[in-house]
Amino acid sequence: MKIENAVVLVTGANRGIGLAFCRALLARGARKVYAGARDPASVTLAGVHALRLDVNQPAEVQAAVQQAADVTLLINNAGIAQPGGFLAADGEDTARRLFETNFFAMLRMSQAFAPVLKDNGGGGLLNVLSVASWVNGGELAAYSASKAAAWSLTNALRHELAAQRTQVLGLHMAYVDTDLTRGFDVPKSSPEDIVSRALDGLEAGQHEVLADAFTQQVKQGMTAPTPSYLPQPA
Repeated sequence: MKIENAVVLVTGANRGIGLAFCRALLARGARKVYAGARDPASVTLAGVHALRLDVNQPAEVQAAVQQAADVTLLINNAGIAQPGGFLAADGEDTARRLFETNFFAMLRMSQAFAPVLKDNGGGGLLNVLSVASWVNGGELAAYSASKAAAWSLTNALRHELAAQRTQVLGLHMAYVDTDLTRGFDVPKSSPEDIVSRALDGLEAGQHEVLADAFTQQVKQGMTAPTPSYLPQPA
């Protein structure tokens, strides 16, 4: 699909990758950009429509459907992360919390806006995933598991939404220089580079974007006998 004249809703849009998406969408000629955030006052970018949206609150998701019934592209960007292994004392609680935002909220948003996209001609759905969808070294155990589930969800949605001509794209990347990774002393891509490659892929009709060299290496290595792992935070 084309970004020019599109009407886009970005979740988690007040900072990081979400904010970079909003800036890039405006620069590429999107007709309207809804910037979803739990606190609309935290959205300060000129030219976007701030939208109160906590993706974990079904009532706010349904309200967003009513307020943004003209959407032609949904970008499921909202997500959270927390270091730690599954055997930590709070391992189960952490996993439930991360799955609620990284998987179930993505499912909730996709279910809610699929009819909107259909009514508006099909449009597109872009899910922000991770190289952690494919590898789990244990340091980010629950996060990696939630992203693996989100990848599976994305693949299933691609088939389910094909009949209504909705393009579904999964965006994978390694560490990006955002608040989420501030404490990790590892190589990081800029949000602007990641977003540019994602939108290029969307406009080219791709179903998956591997947005950096490390992610491309890991995906290629999935067919090799030795698994690849994410570098661990310092």
